[in-house]
Amino acid sequence: MYNRSLFRTLALVVFSTLSLYSQTSTKPAPPLLSAAAPEAARMDSERLNRLDGIIQSYIDKGAFPGVVAIVVRNGKIVYYKAFGKADLETNKPLSKDAIYRIASMTKAITSLSIMMLHEEGKIMLDDPISKYIPEFAKPIVLDQFNPKDSSYTTIPAKREISVRHLLTHMSGINYNSIANDERMRAIYTKAGIIDAFTLENVKIGDNVKKLAKLPLNHQPGEKWTYGLSTDVLGYLVEVVSGMTLDQFFQKRIFEPLGMKDTYFYLPDAKKDRLVPLYAEDKEEGLVKNVTNSMTANPDYPIKGAKTYYSGGGGLSSTAYDYAVFLQMLLNGGIYNGKRLLSPKGVELFTNSNQSGTLFPDPRSYFSLGFSVINEAGRSNDLYSSVGAFGWGGAFSTHYFADPKEKICAVLMKQMWPTSYGGELDRKFDLMIYQALE
Repeated sequence: MYNRSLFRTLALVVFSTLSLYSQTSTKPAPPLLSAAAPEAARMDSERLNRLDGIIQSYIDKGAFPGVVAIVVRNGKIVYYKAFGKADLETNKPLSKDAIYRIASMTKAITSLSIMMLHEEGKIMLDDPISKYIPEFAKPIVLDQFNPKDSSYTTIPAKREISVRHLLTHMSGINYNSIANDERMRAIYTKAGIIDAFTLENVKIGDNVKKLAKLPLNHQPGEKWTYGLSTDVLGYLVEVVSGMTLDQFFQKRIFEPLGMKDTYFYLPDAKKDRLVPLYAEDKEEGLVKNVTNSMTANPDYPIKGAKTYYSGGGGLSSTAYDYAVFLQMLLNGGIYNGKRLLSPKGVELFTNSNQSGTLFPDPRSYFSLGFSVINEAGRSNDLYSSVGAFGWGGAFSTHYFADPKEKICAVLMKQMWPTSYGGELDRKFDLMIYQALE
């Protein structure tokens, strides 16, 4: 009886200790984004409001119809404003929840999907892409090109394209419409390669399989070339997950994070919130809904077959939704009580130098999804911390996140082409950093 009583007492002590440990060692989930005074996040509101004058000055001189900006520090929204008009013809005011075509800001979300599947053991980063998409077996590299008829000769690639090559834009795959290499543009155009936007009844797999048979710009892993690599990754997500990329995004990322306004194709109830795409014209000023080599059709993403899910550029979203995505990364992979990626996975994804010295901007390197500020960038004229990461979209959308200062920020504009997009982006970043206490 004494032994049984002692056993019960010891068991109760052990159980209570373990229970107490489990309660005290479990960290509460980071809170959802909420508005706060800048001072609550250690920012100077007067200095932060300098952004008002900067942004409005670009509206006043006709550089942009309208701009939405959001700034988050320490998980608090300290700045969230809309300037100008959504539509100059109808004089419609721009609202903060306006929806923008985010183009290449899609890439980070596709790359996150790959990292999630990687952490499930379904994809290894150095796997050859041909393991999942057989059409990429035995890749070839462009050798000689005849500009008269776009004929060419090739040499065998030294190695296969890996998942890592695609994540880092070192695969040798180009873009079509914005390719810096006229040879590749001619080859892609002749083969009917789609960059991102189409109203036709085609699927991303159709485009990727055609792309797989074309020559690479260079040997995989030997150069940094911006291109359709992330579209290939989008199709890889479909092959591995058994879902369309649209379904994967909605079920695995957008719904868990509460990103309610991010889509490949907008539902009818939200299409009126889509901001028209404007172009810069020397004689007429700002011109709405111009069809050109980048846009393909200004009716994207509200009309057409709605079957093409471009992992490299097909999404539309709001400043708030994208801030949620960035905050999840600053939280170490968790938001809204849902963990999408481990802290180690986030570190590798956002802050590992995968490009060495091959990235074209010496102030930064490329990770598995972002350009990242390095020591050279910090010692230049940039206020950004070493390790701050970001990217943007072709229609003049811009974002960055700074893990050291716990800042994420999104600047939404909708222009192609524009002379002022990059200029305002740099001033936007500066105004945020100069307001830190």
